[in-house]
Amino acid sequence: MAFRKRSSALMFGLLAAAVFSVTASAQQNYPNRPIRFLVGFPPGGSNDIVARAIAPKLSEFLGQQVVVDNRGGANTAIATALAAQSAPDGYTILMNAPGHTTNPWMIKKLGYDSIKDFEFITQLGRAANLLATHPSFPPRSVKELITYSKANPGKVNFGSSGTGTSVHLSAELFRYMTGLDWVHVAYKGGGPGLVALLAGEVSLFFGNAPTVIRHVRTGKLNGLATTGLQRSPAAPDLPTVAESGVPGYEALTFWGLAAPAGTPRPILDRLHTETMRTLQDPAARKLLESLGTEVLGTSSKEYAQFIRGEIDKWGKVIKAAGIQSL
Repeated sequence: MAFRKRSSALMFGLLAAAVFSVTASAQQNYPNRPIRFLVGFPPGGSNDIVARAIAPKLSEFLGQQVVVDNRGGANTAIATALAAQSAPDGYTILMNAPGHTTNPWMIKKLGYDSIKDFEFITQLGRAANLLATHPSFPPRSVKELITYSKANPGKVNFGSSGTGTSVHLSAELFRYMTGLDWVHVAYKGGGPGLVALLAGEVSLFFGNAPTVIRHVRTGKLNGLATTGLQRSPAAPDLPTVAESGVPGYEALTFWGLAAPAGTPRPILDRLHTETMRTLQDPAARKLLESLGTEVLGTSSKEYAQFIRGEIDKWGKVIKAAGIQSL
């Protein structure tokens, strides 16, 4: 009997050692195949633009192709759920956006935990949104917009990239602070929302700067203001909403990287290291900054703390604005 116990213990030890050896080898050889980069919006929006700005250099530094996979819908919840359910082996990474912090308050049956189901790698950057209007829309400043909207209650419509997105909440915060009666038209991403604005289907759009800034520069859209407390380096001639008559107003969007919970620390460290190299690359950095992005590159711990803080912050805003759950 004692021999059998010793034999079983030996077999268990050998099996555990073998598993450990295979796991350690996989981590050492990471990556040895392409990496899927999940983006929760269709092509054309700011999340897609930022992802495609960093993917080529990240591919170069990792030695394997980083493939952008657009899975739009439900304010990033579809892509996020897919990431949460993926194997924690470093071959699936997720682009985080504000939806990661607002969906817990917006979607009753979310299907994942925004904190527990993820390992946070880094906050890539952040940017103010840009209040843009169709050229046919009369107001040419924030003050004129407020005056016009009060004179036409319920007749001004604004587009968004979806309920609960930073684009939507930027408008809701503006409306809440100014007491305006606007009509919300939600689209399935920043790209479709921008197309609607360019076509004149909606009057205004608090678009992510990378999505709308080129159209403001070419005159296809009118830029009224940006949503940060400081003027955007990408649009220094545009005033902020706060300095245009709505003191204290601030709404920013952000982008970051996460992986499924349980992804081994050595793999997370490798992803963090190569992402930092990508953000420091002059060409990639110049591209991001030209789109109005403040490049950050935080530690994993800092990013996790930021996500927790944003979940608390936007929960209060969503409740105060009376936004309905999806």
